[in-house]
Amino acid sequence: MSKKLLITEKPSVAMEFAKALKITAPRKNGYIESNEWIITWCVGHLVTMSYPEKYDEKLKFWRLDTLPFIPKEWKYEVISNVQNQFNIVQGLMQREDVEEIYNAGDSGREGEYIQRLVLMMAHPNPKAKVKRVWIDSQTEEEILRGIREAKDSSEYDSLSDSAYLRAKEDYLIGINFSRLLSITQGRTLANKINEEKASISVGRVMTCVLGMIVSREREIRNFVKTKYYKIVGEFGDEKSAFKAEWKVNEKSKLFESPLLYNETGFKSEQKAKDFIVSLQGKKAIITELKKSKQKENAPLLFNLAEIQNECTKRFKIKPEETLDVIQNLYEKKLVTYPRTDARVLSTAVAKEISKNLNGIAKGFKDEEIQRFIKKMVEEKYPTNNLAKTKYVNDSKITDHYAIIPTGQGYENYDKLPELQKQIYKLIVKRFLAIFYPPAEYSKVQVTVDVEGETFYASGKVCINKGYLEIAKSTGKNTTEKSTEDAQNVENMGNVEKLEKTDDTNLEILKKLKKGQEVLVKNYEIKEAETSPPSRYNSGSIILAMENAGKLIEDEELREQIKGAGIGTSATRGGIIEKLERIKYIEINKKTQIITPTNKGEIIYDIVNFSMPDMLNPKLTASWEKGLDMVAKKEIEPQVFMTKLENYINSKFNKLVVKM
Repeated sequence: MSKKLLITEKPSVAMEFAKALKITAPRKNGYIESNEWIITWCVGHLVTMSYPEKYDEKLKFWRLDTLPFIPKEWKYEVISNVQNQFNIVQGLMQREDVEEIYNAGDSGREGEYIQRLVLMMAHPNPKAKVKRVWIDSQTEEEILRGIREAKDSSEYDSLSDSAYLRAKEDYLIGINFSRLLSITQGRTLANKINEEKASISVGRVMTCVLGMIVSREREIRNFVKTKYYKIVGEFGDEKSAFKAEWKVNEKSKLFESPLLYNETGFKSEQKAKDFIVSLQGKKAIITELKKSKQKENAPLLFNLAEIQNECTKRFKIKPEETLDVIQNLYEKKLVTYPRTDARVLSTAVAKEISKNLNGIAKGFKDEEIQRFIKKMVEEKYPTNNLAKTKYVNDSKITDHYAIIPTGQGYENYDKLPELQKQIYKLIVKRFLAIFYPPAEYSKVQVTVDVEGETFYASGKVCINKGYLEIAKSTGKNTTEKSTEDAQNVENMGNVEKLEKTDDTNLEILKKLKKGQEVLVKNYEIKEAETSPPSRYNSGSIILAMENAGKLIEDEELREQIKGAGIGTSATRGGIIEKLERIKYIEINKKTQIITPTNKGEIIYDIVNFSMPDMLNPKLTASWEKGLDMVAKKEIEPQVFMTKLENYINSKFNKLVVKM
């Protein structure tokens, strides 16, 4: 009787597939077998790339005359401590009765790479057809759909090509340039850190991230605070008053004046005082009054970077810890696939979203969440037109859609540690918020003219909380704007700050009329000062990595690599952990603030002198874009590989001459 062999990423996932397939057979040594199915598993990577000395014993020693090292034929080997499980998987693949092999590894580039390496090394039964299972959650329904709709493995060849190239790129850059810099600069580093010997580790992504951290730290260190002086006027009548801030414009006598630090402030306090004197006794007229209503929609859903950043700020945990939590929630069937860059849903998922909502309503016994759902029902918030909103966009989805609750798995919820429960609730709240109406604000903007000098005032109040009712309950409001500036990726302020406005001031402004003369009650000087940029924390650096393309100054190039960051959702947290492990950076356990070590700064200086492009997000983001193009079949793998080899050879030759 023919059999179907299904290979998962790890034992716990294999058990979920067995449950979904109603397999009750006992677990054997490394696999489960029924009349129809054999289910086995990897344990992470089973196969790895061989070190240079496996090609030639001479390459074990680091010498310039053996570099650059670029293999013509690549060698791979089974990792020694998982040899036993590999042997089991290989034996199952080679069985004569296995006619179909289902690759059910992690549904992403890295998962594809892990399984392809096993397939390559195991030499399975040539008669067996290989299929790929691609799922977005580990619910029984999704597992069965994934198996039922499994495609021929060849349909994922381009993703596999991209994965192999990513590994080769990291290998070649890491080995060649780490060895080169260690040989030429290792002694210098050792002397500066007072060690007998030292090696220098560089990497395609790692070195770029180190550059971002060191550059930010030096910007802060070299920052000199500058004071400047603003002018605030108090206007009104006998009973009430409002404050408005002066700002230079083309009508002002001070337009483009060297006396000004910026458009709102003077360089010297005395000049600010002189300006106030010049305004004394002059009439103040309302020249513009604009009343408006503002709407603010709920933010987009979580991708991995956003939830990592949020958890770092909220719970002071590292990105990798957040990933571990969400991976566990995924394996417990509570949430969808975690390693995603998308913040939107697919059209297909949107059509079935009522299942997720009904599941939460029926299964999640949380009073706060049930209150939000009850309001959705009572107020008849629409849930069937999601496809027409910004939260659904097929063009912004590559492998997986945003992280959302499945509405299942609640039999596992009570057993979760408290931190995992809290993170799960964050995901649920972000999901429910998209069905709530937008927050609404009443706003008034007033312009006051004092003989050509202009003062501005505004008042704003929240008149309908809408989605803020949910967002406020989470403490902080993460908006889309949080990713608009990759150099300052801190979240927007507290929800309370968004809601908090001066009702009194608003009411005063509402009563004003265009053309009205108002009483000048007082002018005052308000001292202000510039502030340095914030240090990265372990969450905000993840967002900065995701949005690294925005740091590129060249507009044309920035557009070319739009959407490309450095690293991937699956690898960014690991990069930060490695930088900390090799002591290039330090992370404060309580605050998660990142600072470079002395060693890290010396490495930065060495790389900046020898190969500064390694520190520039432009290079790393462009390579990442290239890998993405391979995955999308926009370029051939060999084109990418040729460019990579040419880069390494060219860069190496220039460096040898330079040093």
